[in-house]
Amino acid sequence: MLRFFKKKEMKTWESERLPRHIAIVMDGNGRWATKRALPRTAGHVAGAETFRRVATYCKDIGIEYLTVYAFSTENWKRSEDEVAKIMELLEKYLHESIEKMERDKVKMKFLGDISVLSQNLQDLIAKTEELSKKFDGVQVNICLNYGSRAEIVRAVQNYADSIKDTPDAPRLTEENFAKFLYTADIPDPDLVIRPSGEMRLSNFLLWQTAYSEYYFTDCLWPDFNENELDLAIATYQTRDRRYGNA
Repeated sequence: MLRFFKKKEMKTWESERLPRHIAIVMDGNGRWATKRALPRTAGHVAGAETFRRVATYCKDIGIEYLTVYAFSTENWKRSEDEVAKIMELLEKYLHESIEKMERDKVKMKFLGDISVLSQNLQDLIAKTEELSKKFDGVQVNICLNYGSRAEIVRAVQNYADSIKDTPDAPRLTEENFAKFLYTADIPDPDLVIRPSGEMRLSNFLLWQTAYSEYYFTDCLWPDFNENELDLAIATYQTRDRRYGNA
């Protein structure tokens, strides 16, 4: 079955071959605002609306998992005003999500070290995750205070702690190591999208994206829309995923 979209131009992809899991680096908010002579915080406001729209679209077309890079461990180096605005937007989004959860039926999970966030944000995150457990539609994973290298170090430490009193512990494998990552029980991304013209992962899901397909676009994140996602999916469907078998 083919699905057709008429937006700026017609895009076509096969609904039977949708990526199960899409991961997105939400990049370009600051540059989007600067190009319009606006404060960088205005870019984050626009980017938050784009995230809401893209997440809804993923749910509507049948994507099972959407993982977004919302705030990295390195983003704390930004100005206090910019960081405060990002956290304010997150809090606003969580309040709205809790109110609309029964309608939207989106399962939400947060990946990263949230222990350094405000207690109010930690409580909202816990409440959001708990309330959404009963839903079985799209699962949206929000990487918050996340860095992939830190995640891997944390997993190594947790694995070591788990076997320190077990002299005959089973041999470490990729499969049992992955259980110690934030993404335990979440399938690896099939497609990774990075807007804004940058062509790097920036410490995002380094372990999990070993065999993902990558899609880069010059479009800044606040300008990313359903048509851009259609194009990314259509491009993904032209790829031959061999996983090293040929």
